[in-house]
Amino acid sequence: VALTIGLNLILSLTKSALARWAAYCDTTSWTSMHKVFTDKLLSMDYIDIENPDTQQKFSEIRQHQNGMGFGLRRLLIAYDRIIAGLVQIALSVSLAMSLFTLRVPPASPLSYLDSPLAMMLFAIALLCSIVVAPYLSMVGGKIWGRASHDNNVANRLFHFYFYQLTRDAHRAKDIRIYGQQPLIERGASWGNQIGHWLEYARYDARFSAASTAVSYLSNGMVYLYVALKALAGAFGVGGIVQYVGAITQFGSGFATTLTNVGMLVNNNVFLDKAFAFLDTPNLMQQGALHVDRRRGATYTIEFRNVSFRYPGTDTYALKNLNLTLDTGRRMAVVGMNGSGKTTMIKLLCRLYDPTEGTITLNGIDIRQYDYDAYLALFSIVFQDFRLLPLTLGQNVAASAEVDVDRARRVLWQSGLGPRLENMPRGLETPLYREMEDDGIEVSGGEAQKTALARALYRDAPFVVLDEPTAALDPIAEYEIYSRFDEIVGDKTAVYISHRLSSCRFCDDIAVFHEGELVQRGSHEALLTDERGKYYELWNAQAQYYATETA
Repeated sequence: VALTIGLNLILSLTKSALARWAAYCDTTSWTSMHKVFTDKLLSMDYIDIENPDTQQKFSEIRQHQNGMGFGLRRLLIAYDRIIAGLVQIALSVSLAMSLFTLRVPPASPLSYLDSPLAMMLFAIALLCSIVVAPYLSMVGGKIWGRASHDNNVANRLFHFYFYQLTRDAHRAKDIRIYGQQPLIERGASWGNQIGHWLEYARYDARFSAASTAVSYLSNGMVYLYVALKALAGAFGVGGIVQYVGAITQFGSGFATTLTNVGMLVNNNVFLDKAFAFLDTPNLMQQGALHVDRRRGATYTIEFRNVSFRYPGTDTYALKNLNLTLDTGRRMAVVGMNGSGKTTMIKLLCRLYDPTEGTITLNGIDIRQYDYDAYLALFSIVFQDFRLLPLTLGQNVAASAEVDVDRARRVLWQSGLGPRLENMPRGLETPLYREMEDDGIEVSGGEAQKTALARALYRDAPFVVLDEPTAALDPIAEYEIYSRFDEIVGDKTAVYISHRLSSCRFCDDIAVFHEGELVQRGSHEALLTDERGKYYELWNAQAQYYATETA
């Protein structure tokens, strides 16, 4: 008795400890699984991240996973159940073996239960329970696999209309002004129409019902066989409990194993999608040359016959560009929308590699340099920049570690100093409310000043500003322009703007049109060419301001 109690206690404690460990692993596995995709997204070439096809693939993977549970998560669930099923089979077989070795007395009228025919019928009944029933269940699972695409579309519509759209403060004004609530409700109803849930459920119910019926009929025949052998005297009545339990466990374990094997088979098509995404190759060459970052180092970046077109298109966004940037220069880049200005900047900082031609740093192809070291040469404020819901200091430093004096200095340089002094927690003030309830909502102009401070904090030799004052009021814009040389210092500055009047402080202006560099020179020199694109753009804006003044 003591031995039994002791063993039960040890096994119970062991089971509890393993259950706790399993629960921990299950919880962390969800995070680990997402981290696999996060790591891939963070390490993927930028051109692939920007590709709509990549975004669509990842969206499908996430929707299959969250909507119907297909993908990497199902692997963990299925393997866990398969292992449990195999252990269950092994234990039940050890308990049920004597059912076939214990014979019915020869004089018994039920002695035929030991005949090969009876044994064959028993095996058929058992196979129906452990093979046919799980197979029917697996076919039903395939139906839901085929339904996953429609489910994704329905979920996407539901999430957009009922969650994303209704909580978007930026869209809320238009929804109310234009009375778009009925339109949103109509859009949300499309999800139910696309889902076809009733049709899928009807087919699945048929296979589930057939599986259950086969399972119960087969089990009934197995139980009858065991009961008749006991009645014939092959073993005592107590043996019925042992053998029925063992056979039930055997059938359950076998069914669990086959069902989850079928689950893995149905899941393969979704794994193909996941692994195809994770196996997306990084094609950008990663060099190893060191980049000289010593104070006072000189740099010359040259575009040599550079052309670029985006994946999946035949149209060149940039054509045969030849351009040189020297240390300490101020260059403005102007042109109409779609003229290739931002594409040129992304090639400059190597978010893209040229389709044709080369870009060199001090005469060496930039692809030969260490990628991260080359990126560190640039401080950029993109037109569509983003801040994170972290503290102001962490946004400026782009790091968890913040040099307080340096952060305060660049915030004053960018024009956000007075606002900083009024913030409740200074540099520790969280921006936005996604993470902190006491976060502050900054205006578009304040966010742009913060992004400019972030670029200055990096203290890189090249400063690139893509429409850096678009969200600023005229006074703040004037302050930035009047102190531009002071802010940039001895760094090389590339300034992109649609406002040609704001480019006059630059000593060099590059004019782009339809993906080509069509003019280059100083403001005064470019205005002398009355047939040039710069003259056309300048006078179009000057005429507008003259009309407004009149």
